[in-house]
Amino acid sequence: MKFGLFGVNSFQGAAPATAAATARLAEDLGLDSVWAIDHVIVPATYDTTYPYDETGKMLGGQVEFDVADPLIWLSYAAAITERIILATGILVLPQRNPLVLAKQVASLDVLARGRVHLGVGVGWLEEEFSAVGVPFADRGRRHDDYVTAMRALWRNTKASVDTAYVSFTDAISLPHPVNGGVSIVIGGGSTRAARRAGRIGDGFLPTVGGPDALQPLLDTIHAEADTAGRDANAIEVTVPYAGDLAGLDDGARRQAAVDELCWTADAFAALDVTRILLPALPAHQLHALAVDLNGRYGTTNSVIGGSAQ
Repeated sequence: MKFGLFGVNSFQGAAPATAAATARLAEDLGLDSVWAIDHVIVPATYDTTYPYDETGKMLGGQVEFDVADPLIWLSYAAAITERIILATGILVLPQRNPLVLAKQVASLDVLARGRVHLGVGVGWLEEEFSAVGVPFADRGRRHDDYVTAMRALWRNTKASVDTAYVSFTDAISLPHPVNGGVSIVIGGGSTRAARRAGRIGDGFLPTVGGPDALQPLLDTIHAEADTAGRDANAIEVTVPYAGDLAGLDDGARRQAAVDELCWTADAFAALDVTRILLPALPAHQLHALAVDLNGRYGTTNSVIGGSAQ
């Protein structure tokens, strides 16, 4: 099991000093990755139901918070780190021009020496789509065409694509990513997202409450991958941790929080989950958590990075 940090570019993480400290600390602690979230804008009011909270609102209805552009934040982090994976989790792909995005991601990957993962999804906030000027209803088909276009530009020196939402001939977009492409991680907690991951994803980033909720999605991935003639076992699964780590500063609560995290890590490991994403906690709490995980799993080469098997 690998561990990463999630939401690194939001709230205080959007400030330069915190951004730099977070990226360096994540690497120093042996974390596997940092994941930047995405909102171009957040409407002051919205009627769309947020699908990942029973209230129907993200952050309990909070709408005024900093979210640095994920690619710019990761570029900043790339310049001050050498090993850690730099990922979006997730970028709302239908809101981007795929040719511009392909250039941006390939450039970042080259400058980061091949460390970029592109987590993408169809988005959920209709009012945001309206503000950006992109239709909401067809975002799934648009998303998939954009993936096709980006991969063609990354793979071919003279790329040609003709789909419902993208059309170009002999387009040259250089440099190419270091490894001839960038790992595309499909985000979303729905059956449709799992099908998409099985069909076209290099990875899957579901928002689920726990291992029991993940199993049906994994079954869907395997079925869809089999239909597409793909190896489902090659699709890397990354899961944000949904438990409560707020008690790390209190002795008794800290023990309970770490016990719950370790139980969850073991249960996800049994499902062949590759990575768990922790919230971007304050530095002293990450250090404390690193010590606890070292004690549980006996990691030797790094503080957090290692096996939770």
